[in-house]
Amino acid sequence: MFNTRHVLKLLLAAILVMALSCKEEKTKLDTPPIAFSKEGELSVHQGESDSLKLKIDIEIADTDYETQTGLMYREGLESDQGMFFIFDDEAYHSFYMKNTRFPIDIIFIDKDLQIVTIKENAIPLDETGISSEVPVQYVLEVKAGIAGNTGIEIGDRVVYSRIGQ
Repeated sequence: MFNTRHVLKLLLAAILVMALSCKEEKTKLDTPPIAFSKEGELSVHQGESDSLKLKIDIEIADTDYETQTGLMYREGLESDQGMFFIFDDEAYHSFYMKNTRFPIDIIFIDKDLQIVTIKENAIPLDETGISSEVPVQYVLEVKAGIAGNTGIEIGDRVVYSRIGQ
């Protein structure tokens, strides 16, 4: 006679073996780090006096792929580097830190190149949306601490140029 406990144990063991043998092994995608590529220069000037607060090299994100990827899969930024997003039209924009491995300051800039919102020290890998709060056409991402250390404020003005233009 079959013992009900033994039958249940054998059945559970068989189900476990089948489940494990059918499980697909996840492959880890090792994305190679992306190096910074200087595509222009940007400076931030005090709103009223026009004194220079920051001058950095920028990589420009102006295609759909570039604006969606941003600083993902990178190891970091130097203090004199940033990513500058250029959108076709002024609108509300929201950013997140998915696949971004280091903290950054996010500076939102309106169509007139005036800083309107600053979000300091965005948390690496956090997928919570970071809103511009008002319509913007440009966004600057820099190494965390740059905005505070240079005294960048709402109302400051941005000037940028592309290499070769």
